[in-house]
Amino acid sequence: MTGEKIRNLALLTGAIMLAPAIWFAGTAAVPALLRDGAVTRGEAGWLVAAVQLGFVAGTILSALLSLADRWPSRALFFGAATVAGLGTIAQAFIEPAGLGAYALRFVAGAAMAGVYPVAMKLASGWARGDLGLLIGIVVGALTIGSAAPHALPGLLGSVDWRHIYLAAGALALLGGVLILPFREGPNTAKRPPFNPRAVLLAWRDPRLRLANAGYLGHMWELYAVWAWVGLFLAQQGAGGDAGVLTALVVGSGAIGCVGLGLLADRFNRARMAAAAMFVSGACALLIGGTAGWALPLTLVLAAIWGVSVVADSAQFSACTSLCAPPELVGTMLTVQTCAGFLLTVPAIQLMAWAVPALGWAGAFAILGIGPLLGAVAMLKLAPLLPQSVPR
Repeated sequence: MTGEKIRNLALLTGAIMLAPAIWFAGTAAVPALLRDGAVTRGEAGWLVAAVQLGFVAGTILSALLSLADRWPSRALFFGAATVAGLGTIAQAFIEPAGLGAYALRFVAGAAMAGVYPVAMKLASGWARGDLGLLIGIVVGALTIGSAAPHALPGLLGSVDWRHIYLAAGALALLGGVLILPFREGPNTAKRPPFNPRAVLLAWRDPRLRLANAGYLGHMWELYAVWAWVGLFLAQQGAGGDAGVLTALVVGSGAIGCVGLGLLADRFNRARMAAAAMFVSGACALLIGGTAGWALPLTLVLAAIWGVSVVADSAQFSACTSLCAPPELVGTMLTVQTCAGFLLTVPAIQLMAWAVPALGWAGAFAILGIGPLLGAVAMLKLAPLLPQSVPR
């Protein structure tokens, strides 16, 4: 890599690591809020679901207007991270649940539509035979940023839930500032004219359709795991270490993202994604059966699950970047993330019902269906996948 490429990727990595801290700021406080009776289990689910619904609304708007391809990417990232940060800071001054709390979570999620898909497009602009690695680094940074709020109670002691929102919002603002010196790479395509029908290409092109199907299977599992694994570990006897352990489980996904990205650039990235999904699906089927009697085995499976559950995420984006017209990469990535995050809402809410009704084993087994079906779609995509980015 050239010095210019390394410098810009470092800025992008730092920005995408800090901005997503807002995503699970509410979730990080849930165990204490539930213990104190400040929120119900259903309200806890909606604190997460509101962010997902906001992100879906934001990505729908962005996709229809092709914002990720028509607006200056750096300015879009900065503005979105700023809105997400201010919305999260504002949440520290209202009740932890209720319409106001859900509305601010929705706004923060909507703003993230200008951060995550845009970051993947910015990374692909610097790709030179290392697309899987670059997007893997971006998703790995996103994973660490999402894990950060979980660690705050364990690292700082018993902190007020308001402090988590304040810290997460400040990190998002800093992430927005970091993107300002970033310079787009030589592969960045010219901005296309406005065409709202461009979004239909995501379903008309068979390769993009298979990549999206794989992503949907992946997303059925991912955010439901991230939203509920902390409570699961807390109930298995992790005690005061549950927050730090959750952060390690979620954050360990960064290892999987970068590691699988290196392999995907060498081998077929669709097959590599399918392999990760089979591992993740197996963990979903097995880990619930260890509940209540084998904490060491639970932690081992949780670690493997944390690495594998998000390892494939970057490769769906890489496959889409390879198969989409260069001038529509941002829009196709936005459409993909929109569909995936829309699916996370029923998955997260389903867990609120499934855990009391079926136990952790049954609830996690339902999540395992997604990656196993998604792996089949990626295996079908593998022989259709081009080997390099068409420029």
